[in-house]
Amino acid sequence: MKIYKLYETAKDSAERITEITLEERIHTPTGWIPSSLKICPNKTQQKFYGFGGALTESSGYVLSKLPAKVRKQAIEAYYNPHTGNGYHFARLHMNSCDFSLGNWACVSEKDESLESFSMERTNKYIYPLASDVQSISREENSNVDFLLSPWSPPAWMKDNGDMNHGGHLLAQYKELWAQYFVKFIQKMAEQGIKISFVTIQNEPAAVQSWDSCEWSAKEEGEFASLYLGPALEKAGLDVKIYIWDHNRDLALERAEESLKVKDADKYIAGLAFHWYSGDQYKNIKSIYEKYPQLDLIFSEGCVEGGPRNGAWFTGERYAHNIINDLKSGASKWIDWNIVLDMQGGPNHVGNFCDAPILADEKAGKLYFQSSYYYIGHFSRFIQPGAVCIETNLTSAMTPATVSGHLTDEVESLAFKNPDGTIALIVTNTTEADFIYEFTVEEESGCSKPVYLKIPPRAIQTWILK
Repeated sequence: MKIYKLYETAKDSAERITEITLEERIHTPTGWIPSSLKICPNKTQQKFYGFGGALTESSGYVLSKLPAKVRKQAIEAYYNPHTGNGYHFARLHMNSCDFSLGNWACVSEKDESLESFSMERTNKYIYPLASDVQSISREENSNVDFLLSPWSPPAWMKDNGDMNHGGHLLAQYKELWAQYFVKFIQKMAEQGIKISFVTIQNEPAAVQSWDSCEWSAKEEGEFASLYLGPALEKAGLDVKIYIWDHNRDLALERAEESLKVKDADKYIAGLAFHWYSGDQYKNIKSIYEKYPQLDLIFSEGCVEGGPRNGAWFTGERYAHNIINDLKSGASKWIDWNIVLDMQGGPNHVGNFCDAPILADEKAGKLYFQSSYYYIGHFSRFIQPGAVCIETNLTSAMTPATVSGHLTDEVESLAFKNPDGTIALIVTNTTEADFIYEFTVEEESGCSKPVYLKIPPRAIQTWILK
């Protein structure tokens, strides 16, 4: 096993997923090297299938205001496997979410027949974006799978009569709400967009000032087993159902409670989770170990509080989460809005956020953030079907760290690709070069050490062959 190529992005340089010569980062030791990194290709975990982003109404709206050439540039930056980040997944919302231009539903007025079901609003900004994403992927001999999530049923189906501020789905509408899912999925299929996965509810434990609806873990299990699962089955739709779609903090107990429901395990294919409550990766790892049949998807994360144009910490935050989610057993990793405007919107309740690409609609210009490049260090080099392998990073001294210890300051992740190559990602959030002894565990013992260097505030992807 030999180092074949090296790609690097560093804060204090012009390098952005730039291929650089190995000689530039191979170090000749003149003294003690206190840090080491060993990868173990024969110690494996889950398979991983790729990255994605959310095609919200807001993203679709912003992109519609850009010149056609710039709009295509943004989409290809994500979904072109040769020139972009090679995404394989996209998340869509059914009815409105906070990153919409306002509250709306496919059946806005009470209609228990669903005969008035309309895709007019979906077809204005969301469907054209989804269609273009799919077309670009297919043109490049790639594919994209779609995840569908609702933020709220129509107001008339809820006990608070409001799409916002939480509330609950009225019991008499559980079967109708399942049929609503079916109808939306069928309508999208008629237009050429196949939905492969659904989550029952976005953030079911949150009462938000925007589109939201509360569900207990038991209610999610019952809805999957008694209503949505059978409805999809009866309609002949091959769509997988995921629960939770909320933060890591309660993920384990929610999985346990939902799966206690009779026949829930027949219909629940996996669990989706977000990052907003903090790290708590041990909960995801526990689910992976306790329920190996469950597929684990990271389905949403962003830097909140408005745009961070030009910030570097945003990319580092993404890398930290990706590394630890994938080490914990996640099989897919989906970001939030692919593009927002320079205000971090539009958002109909002012919940502005950052995105890996920000767009100045008036100037017709895109701004690529550090998060875009950091994601690319994973998504461009970890192939669909790659297997996570063990990495062991140790250090006896890290003088350049703020805290004085290594945790979270230098991190690593490795995957064995279907073509036999290994993608090794290393991050350095310290303010100095980080030098380490690198070895590969082989059947006959460890390989001869090589001494490698990563610059300050940088991310590297090493390709081994």
